[in-house]
Amino acid sequence: MTDLLSAVEVNPDDASQGVKSVVIWLHGLGDSGYGFAPIVPELALADELATRFIFPHAPERAVTINNGYRMRAWYDIKSMDLDKRADEAGVLESVEQVEALIEQQIAQGIPASKIVIAGFSQGGVVAMHLATRSKHKFAGIMAMSTYMCQPQKLAEEHSKVNLHTPFMMMHGRQDDVVPMAIGVQAKDTLEQCGYTIRWHEFNMQHNVCAEQVQIIAQWLTDNLAESVA
Repeated sequence: MTDLLSAVEVNPDDASQGVKSVVIWLHGLGDSGYGFAPIVPELALADELATRFIFPHAPERAVTINNGYRMRAWYDIKSMDLDKRADEAGVLESVEQVEALIEQQIAQGIPASKIVIAGFSQGGVVAMHLATRSKHKFAGIMAMSTYMCQPQKLAEEHSKVNLHTPFMMMHGRQDDVVPMAIGVQAKDTLEQCGYTIRWHEFNMQHNVCAEQVQIIAQWLTDNLAESVA
């Protein structure tokens, strides 16, 4: 049995409605669930969506490109070469851990159709890998400033369950950590397999900007409202 990841959980302000929808949001390399948790009040989602946000902490592991220093990481990075950056074994391990969180929410009465999977950078790699191979159909998939693990395997491995699920990707044009070109490569790979991607790019580096937060808020509102209707 997979141990549940520890996480920061932000529940709806109006507890009387219970929880109707969930966003599971995965952070980037060296960060933690606390990194993105402050975005919840900025998103200002409507009370009727009754959305629980879950920000899991990646396990600590040695990261090769950082001289083996231990930090929170969803997988090891052994090379900065674009085609070898994501350690597939580590990605699959993290996918399994996030799937356990999803199953926990389902057991608590929130079906996958009311769950959004989101991720930034490394977290986006895991989010995309999970969502494209999952047995569950989600409310939406959001991948920010990220890339794809083993893009050449997607056509053969994707489950097609989320082929028509709302899918949004966002990237900074000045990103010098994850060049936008590999974000575009991921988008193109998804589109070649039949996914419809809503793409946004911004004049920013490897971060999140105010304009982006507004777009995320509207996208979550639209897709969660449809899922809880």
